[in-house]
Order: sequence, then structure tokens, then C-alpha cells
Amino acid sequence: MSPLAVPGRPRAASTAAFAAALAAVLAVLPSGAAHAFTGANHEDITRAALPWEPLTLTAMADAHDGAINANDRRPYFEVGPLHCDNADHLAPRYSADYPRTRDEASTELLACIRTSVARFRNAVRAADGLVGTDGAVRADQSDLSTPCTWDEKPGRAKCAVLEQLGRGWHQIEDFYAHSNWSDRPAAGPVGLDNPPGLDRTDHPPFLDIRRYSAMKDADWTRDARGRIPEDLTTGCYPDIDSTGVEPADCDGRVAHTPTLNKDTAASARAGTGDDFRRATAGATAELTRQWNDFKAELLAAYPDHGRGARMVCAIVHDDPAAACP
Repeated sequence: MSPLAVPGRPRAASTAAFAAALAAVLAVLPSGAAHAFTGANHEDITRAALPWEPLTLTAMADAHDGAINANDRRPYFEVGPLHCDNADHLAPRYSADYPRTRDEASTELLACIRTSVARFRNAVRAADGLVGTDGAVRADQSDLSTPCTWDEKPGRAKCAVLEQLGRGWHQIEDFYAHSNWSDRPAAGPVGLDNPPGLDRTDHPPFLDIRRYSAMKDADWTRDARGRIPEDLTTGCYPDIDSTGVEPADCDGRVAHTPTLNKDTAASARAGTGDDFRRATAGATAELTRQWNDFKAELLAAYPDHGRGARMVCAIVHDDPAAACP
């Protein structure tokens, strides 16, 4: 996928605003989650985060056929950076001989972020097809009367935008389920079977996808690497990492299963305090931020004849030709 160079803009939501949004989500989520970070849980998070009309929201969020779940289909399912896997690390105070350095773990996380940056750029470019040069919504390009197919082939502009966004947002949601960003560890010694929890409710500064999309890859990669905390870890999973290697097992490493993941409410880590609920709340607030940032980018990138505003309208509404005059 070729990246799209777009002008840089400040973030649409501040850290303080994000923390407030997350606190609000935490307050209303039930203490016992009913869904996993499988298709159903991705659907719940996405529906809670996006104020879209029903048909469009279903196209993005549906547990089986939504764009947000396209990365969970093969062969995408086996690619670790599409799920923020294998960025595992334990600092020396917890493990003197952990087999992966902080730098190696960060490289895997950066590979995950890179996929979202590329999809963001692609989505901005695809949105250009939603609205003509005269500022009018193109009915043929925004129609959802027949389902979109998430096959990365040329088609209607709205389907292309939804696919690029969904494939870029999936791993951002997964980050919360697969990492210790929002976690609190279980009681007892912290180590390989009970990795530390960062207990964070702010947005991860290395998921500033909009800002990074306007930077050269080498520059944003350097910036993001410097913002990754020493104790951040995701889980080792036997899928293909950024080097093309598929680990035979995760012995001696912080494992996705059964150690760290919160993909189901029944997993060990999900049962630690309210870690599952915190991960779900974090992913919901994060997706709201990512959508707001994407809207802001369209307004900035396509100011002529109000095109950017109509692109946003065409994404949100089920019948854009009628709803976005």
C-alpha cells in the first residue's frame, strides 16, 4: 500500500480529554464483560465509539462481516503486527535473562503502529472519491445498498474508506486486550507469569496515528520508540512477527495465552481485578479519538468547496446523497 502524504495538524483531542472520556466509559461499563475481544467484542467497542447511522455502523462493526474484523480473517489473522502481538519484554528487575530486549519488543510494537499509519493515509486518499471537485457527494461512490467486500480490490469509495479504517483500527483495539497498558497485576510477585501492569488511563502517546501519518516514517518511528515505556509488554503469540518468523512456542516469554491477554472475560489476566473492563473501556475511548482525528484530517486535507465536511457526512450517513447537500 502506498502511503499518502498529508499536512500535519495538531491532535484533535488532548490527553486530559481522553482521560475524561475513558473515565466516563469506565463508569458505565458493567463490571462483568459478556463478550471477548473476538468479533463480538470488537463489535461492541466499535458501536460504542462511533456515532454513525445504523447501516454504515453495521458495515464497520458487525461481528462476522464488519470491516473492523477483517484482520481476523486468514491470512491476516496469522500476521502478528496486525494484532500488536510479540512486543513482549520484562525489565531486568523482573527477569535478569529475558530473551527479548526492550528495543526488540519496541520494534514489534512499531510494526503494529506502522500498519495503522499506512491505513490512515490510505483512508484519507480513498475519501477523495466520495465527493466531486464541485463539492457534491457522489451517490454512486457512497451507496451501501449492496454490501461491501473487504478484499482490498477497487470498488466504491465508501467501502474503501471503511475497509482502510477498519483494518487500521482493529490492531489499535487489540493493543488494549493484548498489552498491559491499562492492567493492574495480580497479587503476588511480578514476573514471567504475572507481568507488571501500567495502570494507565491516558491515551498511549505512540498511537498518535494522525500526527504520524504526516511525518516521514523514519521520523515518526524515532518519536514513537522514545515514547514506549520500559515496562510495556504485549504477549508472545505463535503468529508471524515483523521479521517473518513464527515462534514455535512462547516458553520463557510473556505469553499471550494464558498469561496476558484479555480476549475473553474468562482469561487469567481478565480475571485480575477489572482488567477486562479497563481494556474494553480503553479501546472504546481510543477508537473515539482515532475517529475524531480522522475527521479532523479530512477537514484539513480537503478544504475546498467544503469537500472535507461532506466526506465526513458521507461516511457517517446511510444515504449521503440525501443527507449531505
